[in-house]
Amino acid sequence: MSFITRGFSGRRRERDPRLPPGQTSVSDWPVLSAGPTPAVAADSWEFVIGTENGVHQWSRADLEALGVDDITVDIHCVTHWTRFDMPWRGVSLDRLFAEVETDHRYAMVHSFGGYTTNLALDDLLGGRSWIAFEADGAPLTPEHGGPARLLVPHLYFWKSAKWVQGLVTMPADKPGFWEQNGYHLHGDPWREERYG
Repeated sequence: MSFITRGFSGRRRERDPRLPPGQTSVSDWPVLSAGPTPAVAADSWEFVIGTENGVHQWSRADLEALGVDDITVDIHCVTHWTRFDMPWRGVSLDRLFAEVETDHRYAMVHSFGGYTTNLALDDLLGGRSWIAFEADGAPLTPEHGGPARLLVPHLYFWKSAKWVQGLVTMPADKPGFWEQNGYHLHGDPWREERYG
């Protein structure tokens, strides 16, 4: 004997349209790292871009002189959590590449500690990525990638490399650390590009 009227399935919760498939909204910011947290001195930190045309280098003061943006974005981790409306401060990669010439279409991002991740320049430019120094109104802690991390919010968060120190442009795409270990080369959360 059934006590549920046919066609009744209870009240369905509306899914936030900003939440990609397979993700759950969280209010905290979990700490996930591929290895130990490196000790990076904030006062001597520099960012370097290497291209087929040479090497370009900026101190933090040099970067901030290019213009600092306040950004509020959603971030999506491959481990299925999403945090909405997270505030950041950083410098757009567009400002750096205004001073850099390259015919390459890809980049390998390098971090202190040896971490790497690959990105297409189309994913780094056009107002889509920043070198971030602050999150939630405070300087980035070492556990969250301080003194600086890459912020690429439209892709899964492993692409937003912690402890970023620079990138090297490449004529063709090559896998970085997680990509060599089975993660997707691109990492679009809306397409659930978790694994290759």
